[in-house]
Order: sequence, then structure tokens, then C-alpha cells
Amino acid sequence: QKQSIRQQKPTNKSRFKSMTDKVQNLITRAITGALFVTIMVVGFFNPRAMVALFAFITGMSVWEYTGLVNQREDIKVNRFISTIAGVYFFIAVAAFRIGIATNFVIFVPYLLTVVYLFISELYLKQKDPINDWAYTMLGQMYIALPFSMINILGFEVSANGNNISYNMLIPLCVFIFLWLNDTGAYCSGTLFGKHKLFPRISPGKSWEGSIGGGILVMIVAGVIGYLTNENSAATSQLSIIGWIGLGLTVVVFGTLGDLVESLFKRTLDIKDSGNILPGHGGMLDRFDSSLMAIPAAVIYLYTIQIF
Repeated sequence: QKQSIRQQKPTNKSRFKSMTDKVQNLITRAITGALFVTIMVVGFFNPRAMVALFAFITGMSVWEYTGLVNQREDIKVNRFISTIAGVYFFIAVAAFRIGIATNFVIFVPYLLTVVYLFISELYLKQKDPINDWAYTMLGQMYIALPFSMINILGFEVSANGNNISYNMLIPLCVFIFLWLNDTGAYCSGTLFGKHKLFPRISPGKSWEGSIGGGILVMIVAGVIGYLTNENSAATSQLSIIGWIGLGLTVVVFGTLGDLVESLFKRTLDIKDSGNILPGHGGMLDRFDSSLMAIPAAVIYLYTIQIF
């Protein structure tokens, strides 16, 4: 009996330690999440702050991405220049959209950077330069280009092109929809999840969770549409149906963006893209959904303008 008691004590200690670690991790996640949401929301209140915030996010994301792909055998992406190129492209799109730069010449330095990244492989004597080129351009297409589209959502240009105004509502709501979708999907998936959405890539996601998240977002989108249409001073020109459609677009492509990043991590055989956000992983872990949702929202808004 004494021997069994002695054997039981370490087990109880390990259980207590495990419980303590879970509580600490939950607290860390909650604090990090609250700070993250606060910074994001506050950043949208001012156009300069929004541009600066997402230029920083773009740079950090490209830097993280290049660090991950450089861990692969025989891959060497120019981390510094790729990051500078991504940030410059974001700022160039912002300046072009705002009207600070009215000539396409602002994109010439970016094009020169792309040309340099291709030509430099002639002198680096890498074993697989094609993969270097592919991973380099993937970072620009996967991260810099989608993030730059936040400028298209935030800055509205009149039909004659003379009047440019900043509207924080739509870009902010894209992120609110993504956060609500994650929350709704987690809750409904935990309660009702039985059918796997994409088990090969993300075993934790279920159809029930995705549907639950989508319903929550469409309800909130409908409420936002009702309130903005009731308020004559509102700058949004979307109808209630238009807002619901935007919410559904963000849900579908946000989920796909999450799956794309999961496939990316599985290919690299990593759990998290980084640890810059305690309890939440890296920049790509935090913004994976938005990398597909932002350009999808732009496509949606321009499509409904046509029809």
C-alpha cells in the first residue's frame, strides 16, 4: 500500500502541473488575443494608422514566411529584400489608391526588385534556383498582394476619380466577420461537430462548425446592414442583402485561407508558423484567413458594382 501511495503522488503532481500549464496558456492566449483585437480595431480608426499597421503586418509576415521556407533543403530566399519588396508594394498600392501617386511609376522600384531577385540567382550558384524563384514569388503573391488589397477596401474613390474618402467600416468588418466565424465555428463544432470538413489537412474542422460560424456571421452582417441603411449619414452603400453576401464571402474564403495555411504548414512539417504572438503562434497563424478573405471581399464588392 505504501508503495502504491508513493507511486500515486508523482501522478497527482503531474496532473496538477498539467492543469496549471493549461490555465497559464489560457490566460496568455486571452491577454494576447485582447491586445491583438484592441490594436487592430484602434488601427482602423485613422487612415494613416491603418496603412502603417498593415505595412508592418505585411513586413512581419513576409519575414516569417521567408524564414520558414529557408529551412527547407536547398532553398535560399533573400529574406531582407523580399521583405522590403513586400512592404514597398503595400505602400505603393496605398499611395496609388489614395492619390498621392497618380502615375504608375511608383511601382517601378518594386518591378526592379523583382527583376533583381530573378537575376541574382545567376550568381548565387544555388542547387535549385527554380525553387528559389518559386518560393520568392509565392511570398509576394500569397502575402504582399492580398494585404495590399486592404487599401482598396478602406479607401473609396468616386466615379470621376476626384473624390477619395476613407471608410473604415468594410475593412474592419472583414476582420470582425473572421473573428466571429472562428468563435461560432469553435462553439458549434465543439457541440455538434461530427462530419469532418477537410480531414486530410485540418482534422479539427467540421461541417457543423463551419455552418455554425457562417450563420453567426450572416446574422451579424444583416444587423450591420440594417443599421447602416437606417442611418442616413452612413458611408456604406451596401444593402442588407449586400452585407449578408459580404459576410458569407468572408466566411467561405476565410475558411479556405485557414486550410491553405494548414497545407503550407503540413508541407513544411511544422505546427505553428512562429511564436511572436504568445498562445496564438506566428503572424501567418493569426492572419491566414484574411489572406484569402481580403482579396475575395474586393472581388465581391467590384462584382456587385457591375451588376
